[in-house]
Amino acid sequence: MARILITSALPYINGIKHLGNLIGSQLPSDVYARYMRAIGNEVMFICATDEHGTPAELAAAKAGKDVAEYCREMHAVQQDLANGFRLSFDHYGRSSSPQNRKLTQYFAGRLADNGLIEEVSEKQVYSHADGRFLPDRYIEGTCPNCGYDRARGDQCENCTKQLDPTDLINPRSAISGSTDLEVRETKHLYLRQSKMRDELDEWINSKTDWPILTTSIAKKWLHDGDGLKDRGITRDLSWGVPVKRGEADWPGMEGKVFYVWFDAPIEYIAATAEWAEAHGLDDEAWQRWWRTDKGADDVKYVQFMGKDNVPFHTLSFPATIMGSRDPWKLVDYIKSFNYLNYDGGQFSTSQGRGVFMDQALDILPSDYWRWWLLSHVPESSDSEFTWENFQQGVNKDLADVLGNFVSRVTKFCRSKFGEVVPEGGAYGEAEIAVIKAIEERVASYQANMEAIEIRKSTADLRAIWVLGNEYLQEAAPWSKFKEDPEAAAAIVRFALNLIRLYAVLSEPFIPDAAQTMTSAMNAEGAQWPTDISAALESLPAGHPFSVPDVMFAKITDEQRDEMQAKFAGKSKAAELAQS
Repeated sequence: MARILITSALPYINGIKHLGNLIGSQLPSDVYARYMRAIGNEVMFICATDEHGTPAELAAAKAGKDVAEYCREMHAVQQDLANGFRLSFDHYGRSSSPQNRKLTQYFAGRLADNGLIEEVSEKQVYSHADGRFLPDRYIEGTCPNCGYDRARGDQCENCTKQLDPTDLINPRSAISGSTDLEVRETKHLYLRQSKMRDELDEWINSKTDWPILTTSIAKKWLHDGDGLKDRGITRDLSWGVPVKRGEADWPGMEGKVFYVWFDAPIEYIAATAEWAEAHGLDDEAWQRWWRTDKGADDVKYVQFMGKDNVPFHTLSFPATIMGSRDPWKLVDYIKSFNYLNYDGGQFSTSQGRGVFMDQALDILPSDYWRWWLLSHVPESSDSEFTWENFQQGVNKDLADVLGNFVSRVTKFCRSKFGEVVPEGGAYGEAEIAVIKAIEERVASYQANMEAIEIRKSTADLRAIWVLGNEYLQEAAPWSKFKEDPEAAAAIVRFALNLIRLYAVLSEPFIPDAAQTMTSAMNAEGAQWPTDISAALESLPAGHPFSVPDVMFAKITDEQRDEMQAKFAGKSKAAELAQS
């Protein structure tokens, strides 16, 4: 049994996430976690809400709520949506937890002890209208690199260039919109990443199996221009982890908090500590996942994230971990993803453009979304959601292939043999050929899952479903039944065993449908197959089963057009109304 630690990038607390956010980290990490559990490994799957920083303060102010209350409410909302999409986290934590506060302050103290924190006097934007210094994200303006007019003071979300607030053209306060700004001097703490450049470079070079997307982004930040720069890790905010050096006060840093990108990754560790506390376990229970002196040296640690999160996970967070000089577990593999675009453009909250997680679950069950998103996951390049493609994927793969197979087999058996697995004879050449083909596909499926090639894995799973349909069509038990009921019974027995196998193999991707198949076959506790031939003999003659309801209803053209219009966004909707 291997031990697998899996973390998904933390979603910001400021609102409900769209489908692009879901497929960018949480959903693929869930598939991997479910698969690793299914094959018998010990898994710790961690995620949390990222609750500090400007996004939380601005969203709370807009909602007219205290920021702590807002974060508490939104954590519950995001937790419910994660459950709705069947995301199987072992713990869904909060970066505002006492555990994260303590660990963040601990790491800061260790970095300072090791000469990796520097106090820097710097010029920062002060807003007269707001009566305060403005952290990076509280400042908006035009990006000097690409001309995007809503770039933030830390990074342009359009071209992803890292920025300082003073780089922006025509800057304004994101709070009040005021342009009455001036640059004043203030002091902040900087993580001296530049001192870690060679160590980080050597570490990244050792990760020869990482995706090209991950290593290319990391190398760009390491070597482009002046190379890796020191990074400010404090901000002038009231909401966040107070700046302390371990448990001691940090003179000159009163009233400041740690930058959200410093404390957020530390929450991966803290959330595991939250899990231990929630289960009445001691510190060793979580430390065995995170400290190599406590047993974590045999853990495989895999991170999932969108490409915009890669710089912080390949450089800043590892610099924090390494720089502490404590025996913390470093990530072994970083699976990064490109972007999912929406119907010829981008998702937009302000424009009401695209489907958000709560809306998706109101429209259709989670398996519909899980399957389409995972079979179109943006691994090698950006991918695009269109309603036509979504309709085709659901109708063809789920309704016509998997759902149709289950329905035809179970209903035919009930009508001819009753709701028990029929006796029939031994499997013949046709069944043996199917077993061999499935063995090859399952081997490919497992290899792709081990390599975290999600899209290829869905292709393997779909092909396994197709093999059953092709077999059933060719074997035609409804025709054989007239002249040879025993031969028809053997075909049906094989097909019913295929349904049980499909339930197990499909569980990582479409867990609700897998449970439906498992319940229908009365096969609770079915294990991942190590021998396909044996697995297809698991349901013996006389074993009871039931006929499930329609597993996947087809999406009609009318439904497709209605959904496309509903989620087109304000400008597009107006355009459609005029045409």
